[in-house]
Amino acid sequence: MFSVIGLAAAKKKVTELLSSVRKEGRLELTELDSKRILAVWGVPVNRTELARDLSEAIKAAREVRYPLVLKIASPDIIHKSEAKGVKVGLTSELELRQSFDELIDNARAYKPDAKIFGVTIQEYLPPAREVIVGALQDLYFGATVMFGLGGVWIEVLKDISFRLAPLNAEDAREMIQEIKGYPVLADIQRAPPADIDALVNIIQKVGQLAHEFPEITEIDLNPIFVFDNGKGAVTADARIVLGGRK
Repeated sequence: MFSVIGLAAAKKKVTELLSSVRKEGRLELTELDSKRILAVWGVPVNRTELARDLSEAIKAAREVRYPLVLKIASPDIIHKSEAKGVKVGLTSELELRQSFDELIDNARAYKPDAKIFGVTIQEYLPPAREVIVGALQDLYFGATVMFGLGGVWIEVLKDISFRLAPLNAEDAREMIQEIKGYPVLADIQRAPPADIDALVNIIQKVGQLAHEFPEITEIDLNPIFVFDNGKGAVTADARIVLGGRK
């Protein structure tokens, strides 16, 4: 997955990013922090820019381009939807102006003492099949990777698979194929199959990240948008948690 030089450079950059978060006294990385690490590690993420005020938001929107997704950026607000801190599918500067202040106000109402960095301006991803990839540090087995479909499959049916990290491509492919919902990815109602190879790559990369950095106690990529075969997969939201004391 990496050349020796590529892996060394990625490890150095991730180490720097994690050190920066710890110096701020945080263990819970923001979505932006998490996506920066994933991007360095070769995991595809949608473009995400931080805007600290409205003028920065307008500038970022012109670079990212409409339609957009807006999310509150706060290390103290993990469940952004619960805080009414997400806006999806904005198509104009007028909507952006209205939504920016609304998200800030919603966040302050939800948690008045929350530290708010601003709002992230994100690339909108078209509808696709959604999956979840995660990792945690098991007390006995070490870095462990999880895979499942999004939505009701994960919340109600608990349709997930696990493997120990690091994984090879065959391990990752078996993880995908053994869940009950695999037909949703392989072939359903004559729809083209999903890009399984792209998913295999993401699962391997997440496993390797957890294996190389045992101080990362939790990785949660939810959702990952999986497009038709040959068109890739992109992480739309991400969360990384560190262990140890602040």
